[in-house]
Amino acid sequence: MSVFPNLPTPPAAEKKPVSDTRHGITRTDDYAWMRAENWQAMFKDPSLLDKDLRRHLEAENAYMDAAMADTKALQEKLFAEMKGRIKEDDSSVPVKDGPFAYGTAFVTGGEQPRYFRIPRDGDHKDEAIRKLLLDGDKEAKGKDYFRLAGLDHTTDHAFGLWGYDDKGSEYFTLRVRDLSTGEDLADVIENTGGGGAWAPDGKSFFYTLQDDNHRPSKVFHHMIGEPQSSDRLVYEEKDHGFFMGVGGSLLDDFIYIDIHDHETSEYRILSTKDLTAEPLLVAEREEGVEYSLAEGGDVFYILTNDGGAKDFKIMEAPVGAPFKENWKEVVPHTPGLLILSHMAFARHLVWLQRRDGLPEIMIRDRKTGEEHAIAFAEEAYSLGLSGAAEYDTDVIRFSYSSMTTPSQLFDYNMATRERTLLKTQEVPSGHNPDDYVTRRVFAPAHDGESVPVTLLYRKDTPLDGSAPCLLYGYGAYGITIPAGFNTNCLSLADRGFVYAIAHIRGGKDKGFSWYEDGKMEKKVNTFKDFIAAADHLVKERFTSYDRIIAEGGSAGGMLMGAVANMAPEKFAGIIAAVPFVDVLNTMLDDSLPLTPPEWPEWGNPIESEEEYRWIAAYSPYDNVGEKTYPPILALSGLTDPRVTYWEPTKWVAKLREKAPAAGPYLLKTNMAAGHGGKSGRFQRLEEIAFEYAFAVKVAGKM
Repeated sequence: MSVFPNLPTPPAAEKKPVSDTRHGITRTDDYAWMRAENWQAMFKDPSLLDKDLRRHLEAENAYMDAAMADTKALQEKLFAEMKGRIKEDDSSVPVKDGPFAYGTAFVTGGEQPRYFRIPRDGDHKDEAIRKLLLDGDKEAKGKDYFRLAGLDHTTDHAFGLWGYDDKGSEYFTLRVRDLSTGEDLADVIENTGGGGAWAPDGKSFFYTLQDDNHRPSKVFHHMIGEPQSSDRLVYEEKDHGFFMGVGGSLLDDFIYIDIHDHETSEYRILSTKDLTAEPLLVAEREEGVEYSLAEGGDVFYILTNDGGAKDFKIMEAPVGAPFKENWKEVVPHTPGLLILSHMAFARHLVWLQRRDGLPEIMIRDRKTGEEHAIAFAEEAYSLGLSGAAEYDTDVIRFSYSSMTTPSQLFDYNMATRERTLLKTQEVPSGHNPDDYVTRRVFAPAHDGESVPVTLLYRKDTPLDGSAPCLLYGYGAYGITIPAGFNTNCLSLADRGFVYAIAHIRGGKDKGFSWYEDGKMEKKVNTFKDFIAAADHLVKERFTSYDRIIAEGGSAGGMLMGAVANMAPEKFAGIIAAVPFVDVLNTMLDDSLPLTPPEWPEWGNPIESEEEYRWIAAYSPYDNVGEKTYPPILALSGLTDPRVTYWEPTKWVAKLREKAPAAGPYLLKTNMAAGHGGKSGRFQRLEEIAFEYAFAVKVAGKM
């Protein structure tokens, strides 16, 4: 019996065939028209959306509402549960920097953070000593969408640079705030990447400008009090395959210009002693070679995979001559031991690495060379290294959590090795870790590899194949999905679900080679790994195929589309959030925001017939057929610059055309948001509650 009885007739999208021939291969796309010709302008002003497209998207939303109408009470209950696990008036432990300590806080009922500071050694729980610097709720008032980009203060603590996006299109506006009065200056910098780097004197800052293709292609220097039109162009990156970021060193000695795609990087640095100079090239870009810098006084520490160091090593070079010929090894490359990031302080070098799929923090005394690790004993856990805002310090900050253990925040003295617990995440509605089990199991892959799968479930969950399962996956860009504490998924565990994360190839969960084996011509490994995880969970009686709901977003949404085509019978339902499903068309269109920088990840089907054929073989949209697809929920954002709204819209239309008897296929388009969905903390919970309600409904657990 269907869990979606008595559905209305779904929207039928008009077909307007458009043919395209590449490498002698002709494809016809019946739904290419869904990409509005004015999409770039529409991202900045959604009211410009073509009326026929708007009508179609609204019809899809109405159909989705009808299909999910019987879950309204469940959505409200799930939302209340998830909200009840959040401390509404929560605040961070402020980070010390000079005479002050800076932090963020929320108020009861508030959606956006408030930025504050206190005297350096003041009690952050004493609200009387807090000086409010920026009230996110006040700035967001009256806006359908609002996302803050943070608040960065000057060295003398007089001004703050803050940014916001009020469309969801990720074009950020920057403002300068007088931190003593709380008033913004007249400076307004439009169409930026969202952040910047102050010059040490606090009279100017550097920022990246987003072009019409949503690429941060230029770095500008802005003088406070001058119009944006007079800002000086510092550097322009003309290769459309590269992005840029700008930042500053802890010692305020350098401005960093970080130029990169997904596998190649290049740094240009500007000494703050002469802000008008040309940026200095550290090491010319080489395809496949990555490096990043951390200043350590008289040296730069350089994290790199140069010279075949697949899992990275750390080098050093003189600050005055950081060029490649002067690089000397400090931390050698160890195959299988992936170095993820590094930081330098006056007396210590710190790096985060992953060993056997689990993270650990390494500390080296710069004078003696003695090393030690910060690690934990749980079977699966997550570490976050936030370091410090000051260079001359022995104290850094890190966080720890597991699927059952709420997040803990520590200060760590690198000299004495003393840990100080600063804060444990509160769960106001209550949480007993002993009620739950966290496990890591390994699923045999098709080629002999083993795929780690992290599990969370209640101790009283029957492991006889009867439990429903939400199986989450991503598998791209080398991103590792941490096995950290997530209060939201407790709502599923409490309903008898096994919550599972498949650490599939395409991430760096098992080292850099794990990433390499899930990209380009090996991309299909990602999809096969996910199916192998489902097979293993069924074999071990954690669940059954007719109880597995698969979930993934963005590149993980591509994963959802691919496994739906490859093994639709192995899933009871699929949740694809902002899914990158029209891969071939997108990679063939170099005018789209992310296409050229994505070629190293997926291949360039414009230049290479071989790479065209790789992508064509798995691209979800291109491989939709007459199959027994399970119910599918696709979620989209109208102003999403990363996965454009037309990808899931076309996919759902084609699914409905090719396999009308299967599904159903539901499309929810957020008409006032982009890639990340709604921006407020509780608004986001509403979206998660909606997704989980779909999972519960499909699993027959309502």
